[in-house]
Amino acid sequence: MRTSFLQNFPLKQRLFRAFAPLYPRAFESFDLRGYDAIVSSTTAWAKGVIVPPGAVHVCYINTVSRFVFDEGRYVGGFTGNPLARPIVAALAKWDLRAAQRPTRFVANSRNVADRIRRYYGRDADVLPCAVDVDRFTPGAGRGDYFVVISRLLAYKAIDRAIRACARAGVALHVVGTGPHEAALRALAAGTRTTFHGYLDDAAVNVLAGDARAVILPGEEDFGLVPLEAAAAGTPTIALRAGGALETIVEGRTGAFFDDPSDASLAAAIAVFDRGHFDPQVLRAHAETFAPPRFIERLRAIVDEVRADPHVVPRLRSE
Repeated sequence: MRTSFLQNFPLKQRLFRAFAPLYPRAFESFDLRGYDAIVSSTTAWAKGVIVPPGAVHVCYINTVSRFVFDEGRYVGGFTGNPLARPIVAALAKWDLRAAQRPTRFVANSRNVADRIRRYYGRDADVLPCAVDVDRFTPGAGRGDYFVVISRLLAYKAIDRAIRACARAGVALHVVGTGPHEAALRALAAGTRTTFHGYLDDAAVNVLAGDARAVILPGEEDFGLVPLEAAAAGTPTIALRAGGALETIVEGRTGAFFDDPSDASLAAAIAVFDRGHFDPQVLRAHAETFAPPRFIERLRAIVDEVRADPHVVPRLRSE
């Protein structure tokens, strides 16, 4: 493994957002001479690597950089200081230039492919993320509670889940850590919300497998959590938007609420019945996203690009 110069910076785990202005230089500094095919995976920076003349670069992209299409919330998460806006604007300009470098984009969802076309002016293949279904086993669903599994970030809308569950009078378990944790804990005071912080795979499997449902309260780029929940035999209640539309089969692996509001989610919770969902059907759905199929499809795309870098991407997810 080869790391960038940022690896030697102090407090890199705690101050990684503060180092963001240095990320373009860090990724452009990687020496990729000697390689004729480069595959990157990114949410922001890796698409900007500089590849040797004649080499192809297939970039698996999980989202368009949030400081391009969601600058207001990103700046708030970046420093919380309006003075950060010029820095973020400069990063956004670099990001748009960097987005022209890969030979081919492969998006994790049609949702992200549409965003790539809108903001970068480029087409992309669609290849859903791989899900490590072997981390999970179907549970019994005997618990009388709901679960959120997420980074605790503002745009994840976990506050909506807390308020909606309180409104519906049900218990909520929140798994995950992140910078929004203190605010969420304050919001949840007096409700039936339990924060677990980080849990290992085995504990998540048990908690999700016994839940009435996993809740996906905000719009996601792809919607990985509903597939992990399905691998544990548990359905998901999700906002009818974004990548969840591609990873949830309504009535078979989950249910949707239509409006991004507490009331809409609370109403969906109130009428939800886990008994209408078959754990084996849920598990079988998750297995269609298993890693071997992902590897096979990605390898085929890379081989195609190596054979002809000018082939136009197809919106395929078969």
